[in-house]
Amino acid sequence: MVQVKNLGIKNYLSSSDLSKEQILYIFDLAQAFKCGKAKYSLENKVLGLIFNKASTRTRVSFQVAMTRLGGTTIDLNPNTSQIGRGELIKDTARVMSRYCDALAIRSFNQNDLKEYTNWSSIPVINALTDLEHPCQALADFLTIKEEFGNFENLILTFVGDGNNVANSLILCGVILGIEIRIACPKGYEPDKTILNKANEIDPDNKIIITDDPDKAAFNANILYTDVWSSMGEEDEKINKDKKFVGFSINDNLLQKAKKDAIVLHCLPAYRGKEITDKVIDSRNSRIFDQAENRLHVQQALLATMLK
Repeated sequence: MVQVKNLGIKNYLSSSDLSKEQILYIFDLAQAFKCGKAKYSLENKVLGLIFNKASTRTRVSFQVAMTRLGGTTIDLNPNTSQIGRGELIKDTARVMSRYCDALAIRSFNQNDLKEYTNWSSIPVINALTDLEHPCQALADFLTIKEEFGNFENLILTFVGDGNNVANSLILCGVILGIEIRIACPKGYEPDKTILNKANEIDPDNKIIITDDPDKAAFNANILYTDVWSSMGEEDEKINKDKKFVGFSINDNLLQKAKKDAIVLHCLPAYRGKEITDKVIDSRNSRIFDQAENRLHVQQALLATMLK
């Protein structure tokens, strides 16, 4: 049985908030929860969900994770609470700290989460912002660990927009020592502050940014993609659809990677755009294993942060 221990972090806002040892421990605990070899109770604990963006997997996986741990969740929907009417974060954070034991927040602005942490006395977890999606990255790399056993000599190629998912993959990948290649059209590279942070973590990191998907996919172990237009970018959709032609995971690109390469996508997917219908349902796809792992890593994260 894997024992639950406190990781010593109050908040989880960025993939860079965890060390390699802490990430690997979360993976071990998540796998133990997954196969019934770990038990832990968060009875009478309450997780507040503040989601300013639509969500399926993140919301449901957090709710199920907390339920499996014996706790409960409260949906603080901005449309049905004072949050949506402009109540100040510092007021919301201080009140929710007296009602809940942790907050999972999904917002546009990363700085909103930082302000919550300034005023909250309970843990705050990043459930997605425009800058990062750290819980997603944990599930992604757990899926990779399950497939390859470890992270030695692996190459992960992300094809598409240098968005929040790409940013968290970069940070988590650098911490774990994986070569990360980002293939995106010019002008859509990952955030410079993320690249600077990656260089601080490991000045000798293996990050490659290119506008050539074929070059990026060559000999890769993992091909990963996401939607071209994230939530809040609906006005750019038509323009992006034109600029991202050729930045899709299809049979041709998959053949550039290693024979045992796996394909990942954080979902939802627009089949026929960033990934073909054939690839998403192929033997190389681990997309739905990846989606399931959201539940297990978040169960492990909640247990360790609330112990």
